[in-house]
Amino acid sequence: MKRIIAKRTIKEFWEKYPDSKDYLETWYVTVKGANWSTPSEIKDFYTTVSVLKNSRVVFNIKGNKYRLVAKINFEKQWLFIRFIGTHKEYDNIDSNNI
Repeated sequence: MKRIIAKRTIKEFWEKYPDSKDYLETWYVTVKGANWSTPSEIKDFYTTVSVLKNSRVVFNIKGNKYRLVAKINFEKQWLFIRFIGTHKEYDNIDSNNI
């Protein structure tokens, strides 16, 4: 992805949950270097990812302890972080529309 919006969201999360830092840093570097053109290419790389409607993808962070919901524009190679939280917090959102 050429651009990930917004890294600050990730940093604020790992400050609140320090055990997520290494996992989120690895996720960020990996996604930043990716050149995915379809949701299935993401699924091929991250086998546990959930592909939703409305261009949303759910990434499991730290063995599914945390969840990150992103909206992806494949044409522009932009990824917008729409949500990051605990699994319990994720259960309280509408990930297709967040």
